[in-house]
Amino acid sequence: MIDDNATQLGVREAILRASGFAVAIATSAESAMALLRSAPRQFGLVISDHFLSGATGVDIVRQVRSFLPHIPIVIISGMGDLEPEYEGLNVIVRQKPIPPPDLIALVRSQLLAA
Repeated sequence: MIDDNATQLGVREAILRASGFAVAIATSAESAMALLRSAPRQFGLVISDHFLSGATGVDIVRQVRSFLPHIPIVIISGMGDLEPEYEGLNVIVRQKPIPPPDLIALVRSQLLAA
Protein backbone atom coordinates (compact mmCIF):
# COMPACT_ATOMS: atom_id res chain seq x y z
CA MET A 1 0.00 0.00 0.00
CA ILE A 2 1.25 3.43 -0.92
CA ASP A 3 -0.01 6.61 0.70
CA ASP A 4 1.78 9.69 2.00
CA ASN A 5 -0.98 10.23 4.57
CA ALA A 6 0.27 8.17 7.52
CA THR A 7 -3.11 8.11 9.24
CA GLN A 8 -5.02 6.76 6.26
CA LEU A 9 -2.23 4.32 5.48
CA GLY A 10 -2.18 3.06 9.06
CA VAL A 11 -5.94 2.58 9.19
CA ARG A 12 -6.03 0.60 5.94
CA GLU A 13 -3.02 -1.42 7.01
CA ALA A 14 -4.64 -2.31 10.34
CA ILE A 15 -7.91 -3.30 8.65
CA LEU A 16 -6.15 -5.60 6.19
CA ARG A 17 -3.77 -7.14 8.73
CA ALA A 18 -6.71 -7.85 11.08
CA SER A 19 -8.31 -9.69 8.15
CA GLY A 20 -5.26 -11.90 7.71
CA PHE A 21 -3.49 -10.17 4.85
CA ALA A 22 0.26 -9.55 4.79
CA VAL A 23 0.76 -5.85 4.10
CA ALA A 24 3.83 -3.86 3.11
CA ILE A 25 3.58 -0.09 3.24
CA ALA A 26 5.34 2.82 1.58
CA THR A 27 4.86 6.53 2.11
CA SER A 28 6.28 7.69 -1.23
CA ALA A 29 6.49 6.57 -4.83
CA GLU A 30 10.26 6.18 -4.51
CA SER A 31 10.10 3.93 -1.46
CA ALA A 32 7.28 1.91 -3.02
CA MET A 33 9.28 1.29 -6.20
CA ALA A 34 12.35 0.27 -4.20
CA LEU A 35 10.24 -2.15 -2.15
CA LEU A 36 8.50 -3.64 -5.18
CA ARG A 37 11.73 -3.98 -7.16
CA SER A 38 13.52 -5.64 -4.22
CA ALA A 39 11.14 -8.62 -4.15
CA PRO A 40 8.59 -8.38 -6.96
CA ARG A 41 7.33 -11.96 -6.59
CA GLN A 42 6.28 -11.35 -2.98
CA PHE A 43 3.51 -8.96 -3.96
CA GLY A 44 0.07 -9.88 -5.22
CA LEU A 45 -1.58 -6.46 -5.32
CA VAL A 46 -0.67 -2.77 -5.27
CA ILE A 47 -2.99 -0.24 -3.61
CA SER A 48 -2.07 3.42 -3.99
CA ASP A 49 -3.50 6.81 -3.26
CA HIS A 50 -3.88 8.97 -6.37
CA PHE A 51 -2.03 12.01 -5.04
CA LEU A 52 1.40 11.54 -3.47
CA SER A 53 4.24 13.96 -2.85
CA GLY A 54 6.01 14.27 -6.18
CA ALA A 55 3.93 11.68 -8.05
CA THR A 56 0.44 10.63 -8.99
CA GLY A 57 -1.13 7.23 -9.14
CA VAL A 58 -0.72 7.33 -12.92
CA ASP A 59 3.04 7.73 -12.47
CA ILE A 60 3.09 4.79 -10.08
CA VAL A 61 1.01 2.59 -12.34
CA ARG A 62 3.30 3.24 -15.30
CA GLN A 63 6.40 2.44 -13.25
CA VAL A 64 4.91 -0.72 -11.77
CA ARG A 65 3.64 -1.93 -15.15
CA SER A 66 7.21 -1.68 -16.52
CA PHE A 67 8.34 -4.61 -14.35
CA LEU A 68 5.10 -6.16 -13.00
CA PRO A 69 2.80 -5.93 -16.02
CA HIS A 70 0.03 -8.18 -14.68
CA ILE A 71 -0.18 -7.30 -10.98
CA PRO A 72 -3.59 -5.97 -9.95
CA ILE A 73 -3.52 -2.29 -9.01
CA VAL A 74 -6.16 -0.36 -7.06
CA ILE A 75 -6.10 3.43 -6.92
CA ILE A 76 -7.91 5.12 -4.06
CA SER A 77 -8.71 8.80 -4.14
CA GLY A 78 -10.91 11.41 -2.55
CA MET A 79 -11.48 12.85 -6.03
CA GLY A 80 -14.23 11.57 -8.24
CA ASP A 81 -14.09 10.79 -11.95
CA LEU A 82 -10.46 9.69 -12.21
CA GLU A 83 -11.22 6.80 -14.57
CA PRO A 84 -10.26 8.80 -17.71
CA GLU A 85 -6.75 9.36 -16.31
CA TYR A 86 -6.29 5.61 -15.91
CA GLU A 87 -7.85 4.54 -19.20
CA GLY A 88 -5.94 1.67 -20.76
CA LEU A 89 -3.80 1.07 -17.64
CA ASN A 90 -5.89 -1.85 -16.31
CA VAL A 91 -6.51 -0.51 -12.81
CA ILE A 92 -9.46 -0.29 -10.46
CA VAL A 93 -10.27 3.19 -9.18
CA ARG A 94 -12.23 3.62 -5.94
CA GLN A 95 -13.28 6.78 -4.17
CA LYS A 96 -12.51 7.41 -0.49
CA PRO A 97 -13.74 6.59 1.98
CA ILE A 98 -13.91 2.85 1.48
CA PRO A 99 -15.77 1.08 4.29
CA PRO A 100 -13.64 -1.69 5.84
CA PRO A 101 -15.83 -4.57 4.57
CA ASP A 102 -15.63 -3.15 1.04
CA LEU A 103 -11.84 -2.75 1.25
CA ILE A 104 -11.45 -6.33 2.47
CA ALA A 105 -13.74 -7.67 -0.26
CA LEU A 106 -11.90 -5.67 -2.93
CA VAL A 107 -8.49 -6.93 -1.83
CA ARG A 108 -9.72 -10.51 -1.59
CA SER A 109 -11.31 -10.38 -5.07
CA GLN A 110 -8.18 -8.89 -6.66
CA LEU A 111 -5.87 -11.45 -5.07
CA LEU A 112 -8.11 -14.30 -6.20
CA ALA A 113 -8.27 -12.90 -9.74
CA ALA A 114 -4.49 -12.59 -10.03
